[in-house]
Amino acid sequence: MKTTYATISFLWLITSVCAQTVPEKKPFESARPLYVGARALGIGNAFTAVADDASAGFWNPAGLIQWQGVKLFAVNKFHDRSDYRFDPKGIGYSYRGYSLFWGNKIAIGVDSGVPDFNYYGIARQLGPYFAAGLSLKFKRRHPSDVYQFFGYEAAYDIGLLFKPRPNLKFGCLAQNLEGYGIQWLTLGISYRYAKHWLQSAPCEFSVDFALPIKDKTPELYIGAEWYPFPILPIRLGISNGSLTGGIGIMWKGIHINYARIFEKPSVSDFIEMAISF
Repeated sequence: MKTTYATISFLWLITSVCAQTVPEKKPFESARPLYVGARALGIGNAFTAVADDASAGFWNPAGLIQWQGVKLFAVNKFHDRSDYRFDPKGIGYSYRGYSLFWGNKIAIGVDSGVPDFNYYGIARQLGPYFAAGLSLKFKRRHPSDVYQFFGYEAAYDIGLLFKPRPNLKFGCLAQNLEGYGIQWLTLGISYRYAKHWLQSAPCEFSVDFALPIKDKTPELYIGAEWYPFPILPIRLGISNGSLTGGIGIMWKGIHINYARIFEKPSVSDFIEMAISF
């Protein structure tokens, strides 16, 4: 319990320090995965090493192998959509160490027009501790009279996941956004801590460090997810200087997640539904 309070206090204290690095443009204007998934957003977008739900196809395709069966999700920015609209969605399937993924992210009302990307992902378990994944990304034109199954300006993400212990994971995401080569390299770590006052309600702490190859500023993402009750996770994080928070409700294979991000000059709210079967 003391560890949880200490972590929350630490996140609040460093908010003012990180706030100087807030980017001028919102990250969903490119094919980076930020803002995809209310759960990920609630923990400050520190999700590269967590990546254990259907949004993994965006965050780290190697994480798709962390379950068996089908998972799908859809997210809606529901507060003040006159500012901007952002509604990603996706579905993943995993069976015996192989995984497939499809996802779409689209934003309307942002400076760059209508950034719309289709993702197609595949992942493979490579032994008991290691997995690798690949996502191909295609930008789609707007407006268009026909459905664009792929698109143009193909790019890719390469994801790695290393799990040396049941409660410890390391993630890596190398991103090609345009042209040739890798433009961003994100390194993540997550640690699941269960030894506290309520054994059935663990805490998970995660950190992502995004490194640009050139001409940009590195970015830091920190988050925590705490389960005071088995069906009720509470989340807190800092997304590169912006404070985030969220809460969820889980019932059988249905998860409903809410997240808020305190950006400058506005606050944005997101709701997500995720289903697994």
